[in-house]
Amino acid sequence: MTQPDTVLDRRRAGLLLHPTSLPGPGSCGRLGPDAYWFVDFLRDAGFGVWQTLPLGPTHDGGSPYQSLSVHAGDPRLVSRALLVQWGWLPGLSPEAAEAAGDDVLGAAWDGFREHADAPARAEFDAFCEHNAHWLEDFALFQALRDVYEGKPWTQWPRGRRDRTPKALARVRRELADAVERIRFVQFLFRRQWRLLRAYANERGILLLGDLPIFASHDSAEVWAHRDYFALDDQGRPLTVAGVPPDYFSATGQLWGNPHYRWDVMQADGFRWWVERVAGQRELFDLIRIDHFRGFEAYWEVAADAPDATNGRWVKAPGEALFRTLRERLGPHLPLVAEDLGLITPEVEALRARFGFPGMKILQFAFDGSTDNPYLPHRHRENCVVYTGTHDNNTSLGWFEELTEERKYAVRDYLAHPSDPMPWPLVRWAFASVARLTVVPLQDVLGLDAAHRMNRPGTTEGNWTWRFGWDWFPQDVAQRMHHLIRIYGREPAGG
Repeated sequence: MTQPDTVLDRRRAGLLLHPTSLPGPGSCGRLGPDAYWFVDFLRDAGFGVWQTLPLGPTHDGGSPYQSLSVHAGDPRLVSRALLVQWGWLPGLSPEAAEAAGDDVLGAAWDGFREHADAPARAEFDAFCEHNAHWLEDFALFQALRDVYEGKPWTQWPRGRRDRTPKALARVRRELADAVERIRFVQFLFRRQWRLLRAYANERGILLLGDLPIFASHDSAEVWAHRDYFALDDQGRPLTVAGVPPDYFSATGQLWGNPHYRWDVMQADGFRWWVERVAGQRELFDLIRIDHFRGFEAYWEVAADAPDATNGRWVKAPGEALFRTLRERLGPHLPLVAEDLGLITPEVEALRARFGFPGMKILQFAFDGSTDNPYLPHRHRENCVVYTGTHDNNTSLGWFEELTEERKYAVRDYLAHPSDPMPWPLVRWAFASVARLTVVPLQDVLGLDAAHRMNRPGTTEGNWTWRFGWDWFPQDVAQRMHHLIRIYGREPAGG
């Protein structure tokens, strides 16, 4: 086994919160003042890592794992208040800008063209040049999607669907201003994220991102690179991705993403993946790879299947891919392998071969077996332990749904019978030998099942959870800092 390829060089504590869950006057959390206040809370509480979900623009369902692009940022996250501060929304107060609709980003484009100074213009030009390998296709894709009122690209006129040179040339002429505005909105997202990351890093906090294994069918990358995906001549998936029945769903999870043509990607030197991972490294200090087992073998389901019950495992060239990423991006890849679900010895061998840390979920630990790999006494240093993830119930909600017999067994193991849940579980997460512990904010605040982020296998009511600052107990930062300190997880210099 090679040495670990991560920055898990010391014990750290992390907190899981997607930026859309931040408070504020807008329709979702944004990268403005509340994001900076949240970083201040992390610092005061002793956390050294902030984990998010994928940051891409979402479809109507709001899932960060079904994005319109694997590279682009979600425009909803752009802070309007910062645009006022930068002078690109003249005549608006920060409050009015935050309360305005999405058209305010178009107004910011007008304000930028009229009021931006030379350094800001040069910064925008440099951004467009550096990201041209994905930005040009995404801007065209989004402009066309707006023209066709959100219809998937497979329903566009044939020339635009199939990207014929004549059709694309006409689109570039007719939609030139819309394309430039979309580039600008992506510039705003990257600029604001870069500033927030610098603020966090200066306070000893690393950012841990999330990279979904698959691309959404209705995305700029699938539209622009059809040769990399298993599609028919009209762009429809031949087979789709998912997972067989598991803890989360009796009929499995049918994600609907098209599968890769791995042979084509490998023949191209995995260029698409190299660019994708390199782009994520510009945003994050660490990257969690979702559904890591799919790099060893993936679950292939017929495109017209009603669920994911019936499918087959197909081998993937994970070893060749990660070897190439090392060669192209450097020997130390800051990747965390989400190795949950049906994990075979082959998947474990792939993870171990590259030294990637895996994941341990405490909510999965209490099935009555002392050999359960998620129990704290079974953990190893090179892993990341969670009380639960975005796909789990909150830890309080999980505990409340257990039988009385199982509740007793959990409390007996955790050895803190008088402490209210979820604090005993949180304490054991910090006590684990794992180098990194990550706890969802819902568990830090002791919230019940009404506050969970996602229910796998369902499509309604997910991804919308937000917190309020008045939910924070007065002593919560001190309490967290105490646990982090006594279990040796303080940031360097903390």
